[in-house]
Amino acid sequence: MNSTNKALGLTVAGILAAGISMGANAVPEQPTQWEKCAGIAKAGANDCGALDGSHGCAGQAKTDNLPNEWVYVPAGTCEKITGGIVKAVKPAKS
Repeated sequence: MNSTNKALGLTVAGILAAGISMGANAVPEQPTQWEKCAGIAKAGANDCGALDGSHGCAGQAKTDNLPNEWVYVPAGTCEKITGGIVKAVKPAKS
């Protein structure tokens, strides 16, 4: 094998190794806690019953961003979303 082929082989191996190590870090860790985040649910996309008791099921939000409709988000996320208000925190299932 001549030196040009060796250099090309080492370059390809380095690129593959870098790609594999980057791919391993691309998936975030699973949340350890979830927050009920009110005020950010899309119409028909709430996670469960309304906070004011007006209904008891998921998917019944009438319009976007109602203050009594909520979705679960990873802990620490809700306060970063405009209009999001943390209503409760619960541990994630292991």
